[in-house]
Amino acid sequence: MLKIILHAQNPIMPFCETARDLRIQNSPLWLHQRNLLAPYATREMELKQGERMQPVREPTVVYRDNLFFDEFYINAFMEEAVKRNKPARAAFRSTDAAFREHALPLSTSYTPAGSLYLADLWYYPNGPTAGVEPLVIDMQAREIGYYHVPTYMGDQSGDLVFQVPLRAMLAIDSWVHVFIADMVFGQFARGARFEKRLKEDVGFKIRILGKAIYEGRQVLESSELVKVGKGCVIDPSAIIHGPAIIGDNVTINAGSVIENSIIGNNVNISQDVQVMLSVVGDGAFLPFRSALFMTTLMENSMLAQNTCLQMCVIGRNTFIGAGSTWTDYNLIPAPLRARDGNGKLNLSNRPVLGGCVGHNCRIGSGMIVYPARTIESDVVLAASDTRRIIDRDISFAESDHHHLKLAHLHQTPYHKDLKDKVESW
Repeated sequence: MLKIILHAQNPIMPFCETARDLRIQNSPLWLHQRNLLAPYATREMELKQGERMQPVREPTVVYRDNLFFDEFYINAFMEEAVKRNKPARAAFRSTDAAFREHALPLSTSYTPAGSLYLADLWYYPNGPTAGVEPLVIDMQAREIGYYHVPTYMGDQSGDLVFQVPLRAMLAIDSWVHVFIADMVFGQFARGARFEKRLKEDVGFKIRILGKAIYEGRQVLESSELVKVGKGCVIDPSAIIHGPAIIGDNVTINAGSVIENSIIGNNVNISQDVQVMLSVVGDGAFLPFRSALFMTTLMENSMLAQNTCLQMCVIGRNTFIGAGSTWTDYNLIPAPLRARDGNGKLNLSNRPVLGGCVGHNCRIGSGMIVYPARTIESDVVLAASDTRRIIDRDISFAESDHHHLKLAHLHQTPYHKDLKDKVESW
């Protein structure tokens, strides 16, 4: 089978790069797509914008490279499409709870078609042709609570909920979609599938219980649920609850707590660190008493002591200073807005949402960041009398390093052209 990859040209802000190069579930999106389609495709072709494709006369799968899908969705789509033996395009019903609540807001990638929304994923049994029919794959959403909100904090009481899919697919058009892919469609979905299998598969349940009894551990701490890589050093007092994946050469020190998270390779986690429902990239460093909750920390980044990130997305090679506060909830329950696929502020459909920092940023200590604010790649922010509260999005042109004599020491790989212009002002 041939695989044809269409390029999504728009960069995802504040990262200043396209979705295919961002890490989703601790893997570059393009690599994640390739691995999941490996059982179906034997060769591939990439088409840039405006490039014409040569005629093809063989089974073909076509997709845009900003799509995140898991193995359960892509397997269901391919199985049904091959069985139909007709040209098919992935589609979602407007009533699909996971799509309506999480994938559709802030997106510009879906094509409305009556009560359906069409996604950029096609299957052709004899090469691309006209006459494609929609193929709806239900994402099998399950409602799962993640926050209990007291009545004085909002206009509604009770649990805030995610619509968690057992089969996931969405287009990455906004940084919020990175959060959705990693947390709702990633960590929460993995836990939901585990709970479903535990209830329905007696053999699986017996194996889990047997392994826990044999190892003398609680069920969530057993090796069936906590996968640990090679060369790891884990203090006996550390608590790790699964489902969790720990990469190779990871150091986890005393008093640390890790729950339902993915930890990459060569990560250093110091004393009393808490990581819950989060994704930590390769080479990251978490000093003592730092914390992540439902947060993505991409590769080679550092979160300094006494700083807690909640529902945030942090790019690669970025430093977040000590004692900073990242808020995620408006004191007055006003709707939170975020940048959509066109770069415009729009309703995020998230009552609770942290901030986002691009790649190669340096954020000083003691900052207060309002909910859903973004800081563009290559930015340096130092706390001062005039800069301590971040209440709006920060662009590269507003970076503090432009005003420093030693500005040339800060490398700006994501703004090489703009750097020259700013220095000439």
